[in-house]
Amino acid sequence: MTQEFDLAGLLADGVRGRSGAWDFVRGFAGHWAGPLESTDGWSETDLAAAEERLGVPLPIALREAYLLFGRRRDLTSNHDVLLGPAELYVDKAGEALVFRHENQGAASWGILLDSLQDDDPAVFYRADLADKSAERWEGWLERLSLCFVEIVLSESLHAEEELCDFLDAPDVESLEENFVRLPFPPYPLGDEENASRWFLGHGTLLRDDAGAALLARGRTQEDLDRTRDLIPGDWLNDYC
Repeated sequence: MTQEFDLAGLLADGVRGRSGAWDFVRGFAGHWAGPLESTDGWSETDLAAAEERLGVPLPIALREAYLLFGRRRDLTSNHDVLLGPAELYVDKAGEALVFRHENQGAASWGILLDSLQDDDPAVFYRADLADKSAERWEGWLERLSLCFVEIVLSESLHAEEELCDFLDAPDVESLEENFVRLPFPPYPLGDEENASRWFLGHGTLLRDDAGAALLARGRTQEDLDRTRDLIPGDWLNDYC
């Protein structure tokens, strides 16, 4: 079963549009977490109540994601937090609908209010800065469905400690020599120099954050150990 899951192929389809994104989430959940169940999503009643409270429509892509897996915290909230329908809010400046928070409140992700009518709008993020006048919404990913694919991938890097690890200032050459670059666009938008990239190989999923940090998630402990051997460095959870 595990051998039949083509992560790279399904991810390529997921990058192209909404239906592919949800197929990827289903497949990834089934092989890297746990299969999606009918109870994993919020209800239409929950979403309708959110729209009535907020006074704005929820984009189709947001509704579809919430209905499919919005309650699966292992897919959405191991580290950063996907807000539930009752927690969604419009920021104080009245610029964006906020749906996700960084785990320590250092950033938020949202959809600009003037794009809520779009089926699959772009996603923006805003850092929480000491100088509040400098805070602004900046481009993250060009489509909301693509953002949910990124959420599922990134949150998988913060699952059980024995399957996940972190490396400061990794040897990028070793990474590129031993692992395959996945077909996910670099992000945040417009910041190629500091963009994150995804890799796969030897049973391990990896995210390279512009050479500053490397996060890894193995299918098994043995897979993760093999990855540590291939990319030398002081891995955070390697106690050997």
